[in-house]
Amino acid sequence: MSIENIITASPNHRAGFVSIVGKPNVGKSTLMNVLVGEKLSIITSKAQTTRHRIMGILNGTHQDQEFQLIYSDTPGIIKPLYKLHESMMEFVHGSLEDADVVLFVTDIFEKHDEQDVLEKLSKTEGALIVVINKTDLATEEQVQEKIAFWKEKLFAAAIVPISALNNVGVDTLFGHIMDYLPLHPPYFPKDELTDKPERFFAAEMIREKIFLNYKKEVPYSTEVLIEEFKEKKDMIVIRAVILVERSSQRGIIIGDKGAMLKKIGTAARVDMEQFFGKKVFLEQYVKVEPEWRNKIQKLKQFGYENGSSS
Repeated sequence: MSIENIITASPNHRAGFVSIVGKPNVGKSTLMNVLVGEKLSIITSKAQTTRHRIMGILNGTHQDQEFQLIYSDTPGIIKPLYKLHESMMEFVHGSLEDADVVLFVTDIFEKHDEQDVLEKLSKTEGALIVVINKTDLATEEQVQEKIAFWKEKLFAAAIVPISALNNVGVDTLFGHIMDYLPLHPPYFPKDELTDKPERFFAAEMIREKIFLNYKKEVPYSTEVLIEEFKEKKDMIVIRAVILVERSSQRGIIIGDKGAMLKKIGTAARVDMEQFFGKKVFLEQYVKVEPEWRNKIQKLKQFGYENGSSS
């Protein structure tokens, strides 16, 4: 926190960390993007799309009170199969430890039997809000049944039914978040949107297109590394390396005469130009890195060390 922030912030200013947690595919990333008003987290229909803790910073005024909300989108809670998964779960645990408010996102049809997850949530020091997502797919009776279910399972500050996709109930959720946001100077400069560098988002946009265009294990076996991010006057030059675990996966990523690689590159470039507000020249290469998901040194290189994605 800068001295300037402390001096200039109103004594009535509120600021805090809001952690968004839950199992894979319940709509955490969609909710994060709706709350922040920007697409910071990649979204696909496949589980385990999010691998890092991604912070989105929202500044504003609510009922004549200035605030700064630092939202954290986190990986879906899973039982780890690889060192990569262990690091992903460290992001989740870290976000719970420093949260002023925890949004536990579940969908309307999900059943929770993992007692360890529920125990961890019950011990969090931040205010716990249960968010029941995808209510647009359910009847009012089903929604009420699910609210009653969570009242029995967890001692929560609030239980809020929403549809993140349709932006229904999100204003009510925001009001509950503000109820538990402590008085505090801003943690980040007011013009910052996220704690991540631009090259992180470039890599994520390519990774999103891989998840959208490939099936089975291929998306989960890939990682994207930005080797060059050079901003020029009229364009940004980006060189990206897509890592896979096996030679056969390299062939699948590239496709016949490079058609698939070109397809994901074109789609990613469109998103990048919209996000960065500049023309983008994108080069992509595909390399084989066997078992990278279990190599600690490689995971450190990709920003997964100790739950830190710096």
